[in-house]
Amino acid sequence: MTITGGPGGPGHDPVPGDLLADVFDRYAGRALALARRIVIDDALAEDVVQEALLAWWRRPTAYDPARGEFGPWLLALVHHKAVDVVRREAAQQRTAGAAEKLALLQPAPPDPAEVAADRSAAGHVRSAVTALPATQRDAILLAYWGGLTQREIAQHTGAPLGTVKTRMRSGMRRLHTTLVADVPPPRQPPAV
Repeated sequence: MTITGGPGGPGHDPVPGDLLADVFDRYAGRALALARRIVIDDALAEDVVQEALLAWWRRPTAYDPARGEFGPWLLALVHHKAVDVVRREAAQQRTAGAAEKLALLQPAPPDPAEVAADRSAAGHVRSAVTALPATQRDAILLAYWGGLTQREIAQHTGAPLGTVKTRMRSGMRRLHTTLVADVPPPRQPPAV
């Protein structure tokens, strides 16, 4: 039996069919043992040996008889392929581990009850701010949403600094009183 398109690839002279079988019979046991020691997994070790034999079959000129015997060369090829597999597996595990860590770092989706409570609280704050006298409301809005200092508010509005401070303090007291009255008391945990 002959294999057409032998280790030199398609179009090369036929090679006796028992060449690959002979190489396999002679070196597969040692090659598989070496691959198993490196990759640990039997299935991966078999894949490594197959890849090494295919690499030789596809490119037989890679082996140079002047540099040494075929057996050690093939085992070196198996070793390199096995190390590549170990590195690839380690990289995949690192990537998977990084993805898991990233998933853990992602904030949990907000609880719908909390979102509703936040929206309700924001509505109460808006209503309370709207109910303030205009001078107090303007001073508080310029400070908290405009980012201005009391001095800058005084310059912006033309009011004396002491007046701005009084308006802000009075407005904050009114907000506190209004918002505390709107908030129900916290629930007490059940007695055990």
